Amino acid sequence: MGSLLTNASAQTALQNLAAISRSMDTVQNRISTGLKVDTAADNAAYWSIATTMRSDNMALGAIKDALGLGGATVDVQYTALNATVDIVKEIKAKLVAAAQPGIDRSKIQADITQLQGQLSTIATSAMFNGQNWLSVDSSAAGYSANKQVLSSFIRTSTGAVSVQTITVDITDVSLYDASVTPGADGILDKDVTVGGTTVSMATINITALTDSAADMTTLAETTSIVELQLGAITAAATQLGSAKKRIQLQQTFVKALMDAFDRGIGQLVDADLDAESTRLKAIQVQQQLGVQALQIANGNSQNILALFRN
Repeated sequence: MGSLLTNASAQTALQNLAAISRSMDTVQNRISTGLKVDTAADNAAYWSIATTMRSDNMALGAIKDALGLGGATVDVQYTALNATVDIVKEIKAKLVAAAQPGIDRSKIQADITQLQGQLSTIATSAMFNGQNWLSVDSSAAGYSANKQVLSSFIRTSTGAVSVQTITVDITDVSLYDASVTPGADGILDKDVTVGGTTVSMATINITALTDSAADMTTLAETTSIVELQLGAITAAATQLGSAKKRIQLQQTFVKALMDAFDRGIGQLVDADLDAESTRLKAIQVQQQLGVQALQIANGNSQNILALFRN
């Protein structure tokens, strides 16, 4: 039945065209954003999961930065300790040379004094990000020998979050300790006793030693003390080297974890642009056909008008 008041065909064609337009908008939005889930309205569950994962990934980015900062701090201390090892070896060599009968030990002491000053300079200069682990004051307010480096961010199955740290104990790493508390000494300002000789690396002085048997014994014992201190510094460098390696391994792991998070998020919300491109072409054809169908439906009213003209 033809009707001028109700054009059912045109209404149907218009509804189809509106549906095609909505599909077109969806596909174009996916292509322009690269996302099939851009808002909660697209897929509430996936959007919620992806949002949480993005938040965690940002937290991991902060952990990565903290690891870089902590790694740089450890590296500075480690580099300074390595330089200290070389200086202590020089002092040991000077003491061995001083055992030569008739040698002018005051001149050798002049060299040792300069090397002792260099040891202090190295320790004082080992400063990074406001931290110095080699020259400390354990009596200062808030001082702690346990240095913390942020290492990981964890979210449990219940949604609780926490951070973990790598702890570096510098009790046996510090070279100098300004504290006056008995027993609170660094490696180089700590008095060490071998036989009848008690001395620290910072107070070695052989100027007054002669070629007498007693003085030669004192010189040999002083050399042994330096050897012990060298061993302590080497152990400290080994400890920092282990911490440095652990931080590097954790940095690698965090970077890989962030990449895995990115891939996981992509699986949930990224659009398949190949498929969306193909779908866009199909919808464009449907849209053209829909427009033609609407035109044909609207043409029915013109046919009725033609009947009245006849």
